[in-house]
Amino acid sequence: MKIQALVQGSSTRGLLSIALSAVLWGTVGVAVKAVYALADTNPLSIGFLRLAISLPALLWLSWFVLGARMFRVARRDLVLMMLIGIMMALYQVCYFGAIAKVGVAIAVLVTLCTAPVLVAVLSLWLFGEKLTSWLMLALGLALVGTTLLVEVPANTTGEQGNTIIGVVLALGSAFSYAVITLCSRALRRYHPLQSLTIGFGTGAIILLPFALSHSFAISYPVSAWVLLLYLGLVPTVLAYVLFLQGIRHTTATAASITTLVEPLTSTLLAGLFFNEQLGVFGLFGGMLLFAAIVLLLRSGFQQD
Repeated sequence: MKIQALVQGSSTRGLLSIALSAVLWGTVGVAVKAVYALADTNPLSIGFLRLAISLPALLWLSWFVLGARMFRVARRDLVLMMLIGIMMALYQVCYFGAIAKVGVAIAVLVTLCTAPVLVAVLSLWLFGEKLTSWLMLALGLALVGTTLLVEVPANTTGEQGNTIIGVVLALGSAFSYAVITLCSRALRRYHPLQSLTIGFGTGAIILLPFALSHSFAISYPVSAWVLLLYLGLVPTVLAYVLFLQGIRHTTATAASITTLVEPLTSTLLAGLFFNEQLGVFGLFGGMLLFAAIVLLLRSGFQQD
């Protein structure tokens, strides 16, 4: 009984750690919107700077915490860490592209609703995770809640070609996120800082040519640089350390469901800072998301 209680407690702490990382990720939208208001920039420039700013902090933390051990990575696992970086770069390119084609609402809806399903299906094959009835219920509540939370404006009708391309790009970002989650799960025996330092370094190198080809913006006022530093250090370094630490103690499917706290946080902050009101359906969607997280915590999903 003591061992079971310890495992369940570890699982609960893991889910809470992932939920906190999702809350921090939920602040990204508000911060980026503020940067846009302060400077003439573009999504790819912000995406690259976010990763580039995080690297010095990750390198210092890795050396401080791990020392020379930070370089002790098996070749096969090094490939997985680099794959995280590749997927991180692909995620941002696809996500920003989807927003340009179909708008924020549809891009968020397709990405966040598809990713947990992909993680759940792929986890069955890769890790042998079981889709219990409680987990399926939590997944269903989370997907419906996200759909209600992310309101699609009535005037988001564009050319059919653009809509198809936008949805395909959003599916690409969902796939990238799913791969990041699964790779992180497979690398849980390593310290999170090892995966993050190698992965984000790879992602920054890959993203740089895309940023340069889209009028790379480097001139920002001091207030915008403060926000960029926040983006690089808090919802990137801190949030991903919490996420990778948490996923070591829970299943990939439960982790992907828990990260749906992100759109709830974004919506609440948008209402607080930009007076974007949450409608009745949005409030109900938020309640469903909260119910899904509570269900996961009470059910005690644990590592396999």
